[in-house]
Amino acid sequence: MVAGIAKLLIANRGEIAVRVIRACNELGIDAHVVYEPADRGALHVELADGATAITSYLSIPEIVAAGTAAGADAVHPGYGYLAENADLADAVEAAGMRWVGPPGSAMRALGDKISARGLAEEAGVAVAPGYAGDDLTDAALAREARALGPPLLVKAAAGGGGRGMRVVDDLSDVRAAIDSARREAAAAFGDDRVYLERRLTGARHVEVQVLADAHGSCIHLGERDCSLQRRHQKIVEESPSPAVDPDQRAALGAAAVAIASAAGYTGAGTVEFLVADDDTWCFLELNARLQVEHPVTEAVAGLDLVRAQLEIAAGEPLELEQDDVDLRGHALECRLYAEDPAAGFVPATGRLARLRLPVWPGVRVDAGVREGDEVGVRYDPLLAKVIAHAEDRDACIERMAAALARTTVLGVQTNLGFLRWLLDQPGFRAGAAGIDFVERRWRAELVPPLPDEVRSAALAAGRDDIWHAFGPPRPDVEVADGHVLHAGWQYRVAADEAEPGPLAAADGSLHAPMPGTVLRVDVEEGQDVAAGEPLVVLEAMKMELAVSAPADGTVTAVLVAAGDLVARGQALVELDGP
Repeated sequence: MVAGIAKLLIANRGEIAVRVIRACNELGIDAHVVYEPADRGALHVELADGATAITSYLSIPEIVAAGTAAGADAVHPGYGYLAENADLADAVEAAGMRWVGPPGSAMRALGDKISARGLAEEAGVAVAPGYAGDDLTDAALAREARALGPPLLVKAAAGGGGRGMRVVDDLSDVRAAIDSARREAAAAFGDDRVYLERRLTGARHVEVQVLADAHGSCIHLGERDCSLQRRHQKIVEESPSPAVDPDQRAALGAAAVAIASAAGYTGAGTVEFLVADDDTWCFLELNARLQVEHPVTEAVAGLDLVRAQLEIAAGEPLELEQDDVDLRGHALECRLYAEDPAAGFVPATGRLARLRLPVWPGVRVDAGVREGDEVGVRYDPLLAKVIAHAEDRDACIERMAAALARTTVLGVQTNLGFLRWLLDQPGFRAGAAGIDFVERRWRAELVPPLPDEVRSAALAAGRDDIWHAFGPPRPDVEVADGHVLHAGWQYRVAADEAEPGPLAAADGSLHAPMPGTVLRVDVEEGQDVAAGEPLVVLEAMKMELAVSAPADGTVTAVLVAAGDLVARGQALVELDGP
């Protein structure tokens, strides 16, 4: 039990809500959750001691009212949504509940990426080159982009996780990038402010976990390497970083503690850095919340960070001093996403016809779904996290690879096959993978073809034909709802076909590359368009994707309108060549 917290409202969903519920179970705290209508049957609702329906996970009044009505002593925001929203923190405390996170003042200073840059500069910590001034209008950002020059990133001020981030390699694209980043940031965080940052390729993304109490103590728990990313979102994280030596670890940790202390930070937070090949580094941002990848730090530090958050929120002092921190072994986390790596990692949907997550010594699984759940386009595509811990990095990689080889997901395409491929890459094994590793190395052609013997076995298993039992031995296969799993990849099988699930629409296709909602139609019938010009913008799982013209031509038909729901492969626009 944590003194003063008998009931906790969890203002989130998915695997993080489940993670916090389980911490509450251990501590004897009643866990109460909120849910949107689409989440009525979700796992976090099933596991909680109580639940309240709300219209939106971004509604501060509804979340506060739910906590008050439930008699909650505290509110845990998880990550994403309103986790770094100072207004929610203030509203929770004004309603007489404890906020499990930093105070609103510290969140405004650090949870806001722009304010955090200024605070780091005042503390003498180098920041990534860019522009985050007072004037963040489209015109001012476009002007500063021209002054900085490409390559650039347009980044959301209020968020993280790669949401609201766009690459600008050509200044002619900057206005569109700003517009797109604003929309995605507003949808994900309720705040459309964006700023500019120099895009540094080949560097390492290294972050430091800090813990601070309300009594002036602040420590760090070492670093995590989060360099393996796609669409600027993390896929695999590990602790410690293979690129950081003890001296650099001490320097990064000291910088992280200095920034957090200067802001009056309390709770768990993550200070993110870019580390260059020459070992120089610069501050990126401080995430004023628990990170998705916190389990790898829990593994090597031997601490429960959710428990620590609750104890700090209850006013208890830290039990550890910096010299007491003892990091042991190596930990890896792989994020299992509902997405199609062969189609640019676009979100995937469907019913989880089969879900078998690994039960393995030294392996932990944090999941937000169960077999039979529908995966739609409304929420983040993260299904589960697989975390492995071992005595050293090589043993940890082998343990993770073995666990993923015993993981089954069917009915929804996932990145499971991609993760297995990634763990086997020499560059990753050598600890040399930077933030551009996936961009440089991965291509759709690396998806393996379905072997004939696996196809035959899958068809036989699907028919359940007793006569096949008397034939030659055939490989074991996982088959469900007409899908078969091979090397982590899902393939569609039928009596006359064996079609791989990861079928990507070609670049510039006039068909929807993913299921989603039409955000905007940028063309009309009769309009002449140039190759690469955006025609339709889709949104799914808080991610935007533009469908562009494959060649110069004239629009002969527009088949969708803003607000329409479209299926993957659905025709959007018809185009005649010049």
